[in-house]
Amino acid sequence: MDNISVSSLVWLFLVAFVIHDMEEVIWVGPWAKRNRQKVVAAVPVRMKRSLTQMLNITSSQFAVAVLLEFIVFVPFTLMAAEQGGFFVFLSFNTLFFVHVFTHVAQSLYLKMYTPGVVTAVLIVLPYSLLLFKRLLSENLVTWGEILLSLPVGLLVLPLVLAGHELGKRLVKS
Repeated sequence: MDNISVSSLVWLFLVAFVIHDMEEVIWVGPWAKRNRQKVVAAVPVRMKRSLTQMLNITSSQFAVAVLLEFIVFVPFTLMAAEQGGFFVFLSFNTLFFVHVFTHVAQSLYLKMYTPGVVTAVLIVLPYSLLLFKRLLSENLVTWGEILLSLPVGLLVLPLVLAGHELGKRLVKS
């Protein structure tokens, strides 16, 4: 895969994001409805209330949050691909990479399929590793920047929460 340009590899982030999040969009509503009781029973007491609220989401409501994230990701992907401004793009990708392990951990903890785990392992993980390898090998980023980008990537979390709230307001279940 060394023959693919860095610019193309950067643009592939949006493809990986859409493929991964489409798995979640398609399955989150039916999965949550079918597994709500089992999931809530499996988590610590302090998490039950907030988890119960999260599991009342429909696929359409989840899609609103995904769309909002996608809209934010596009200009930063453009900057990275065309101008080499990698830091914010890197922060999104570092979080995307860590997100793989949250999917795997959820599935292992619950001993069941959770929406997003398949594409997290088969798409996001290999894409992330390839992206980091290329950016590092071409001296476009450093390990220090990757580590520093993780807390910056966490700034996406309020966007995700806002997207879910917007989805609940715009799309009634």
